[in-house]
Amino acid sequence: MTPMTAMTRADVQSFFDSATNTVTYVVGDPSTGRAAVVDPVLDFDPAACRTSNRSTDAVAAWIRERHWALDWILETHVHADHLSGAAVLKQQLGGTIAIGAEVGAVQSVFRRIFNLPDLAVDGRQFGRLFSDGDRFRIGKIEARVLHTPGHTPACVSYVLGDAVFVGDTLFMPDYGTARTDFPGGSAGQLYDSIQQILALPASARVFVCHDYKAPGRDDFAFETTVAAQRESNVHVREGVSREEFVAMREARDRELGIPRLMLPSIQVNVQAGRMPEPENDGVSYLKLPVNVL
Repeated sequence: MTPMTAMTRADVQSFFDSATNTVTYVVGDPSTGRAAVVDPVLDFDPAACRTSNRSTDAVAAWIRERHWALDWILETHVHADHLSGAAVLKQQLGGTIAIGAEVGAVQSVFRRIFNLPDLAVDGRQFGRLFSDGDRFRIGKIEARVLHTPGHTPACVSYVLGDAVFVGDTLFMPDYGTARTDFPGGSAGQLYDSIQQILALPASARVFVCHDYKAPGRDDFAFETTVAAQRESNVHVREGVSREEFVAMREARDRELGIPRLMLPSIQVNVQAGRMPEPENDGVSYLKLPVNVL
């Protein structure tokens, strides 16, 4: 089994956005007052094409109440189901916005889809690009990065003390795993990535990015353990072969529609949560490519 970077228990607070079923996490070390935020949300009304800072305001208020300093804003991947609040949160509290080093592969695909010739595709919009095995700290909490592609080429999971933040790679055990039909996705890669997570100590806490309440469950849930994932994940528990998983995942993916906020969210999220540059009237505009997807 892969050892944890350190078994320091991270202080974790969750913020659930019901509009997108997304969970944002504040991870802190109370002994030093240092913190990180994982996968912040920018509120977006697609009908009116209006944003608000309700979610980032709640996160910022919680951190300020504890007099913590925000060191890191950690994106697990370029999200297709919500707009990132990373840029707004950085304005509110500072911190370095980080993502996986393979983000350029995602940027390259969507530069073409959205016809964004000026979009740099080397990840320079982010303050830090993490590669597999990179290490950093949140106060006394040792942190390590796992490159976990499959949902997208740039997905990473963050091992923060005794906890791992898996983005869309895994859901709660009764809901399964992420889709793999986005550009650059791969069911085989996802299976291999999940094995890295399942090789962590059984007691490691697992925090997922979304929950949709599996059939028969009445409450939202975001936290589980490596042991529970090994034993009961409906898609990839112990005993499920790579071939079985790939066949199941690809068949399920063929039935899925495009996420409701994919088009607005991707073109913002490839730029670390920043809106497109305002045009000559001072307004930022989002594009809708017609008959492309």
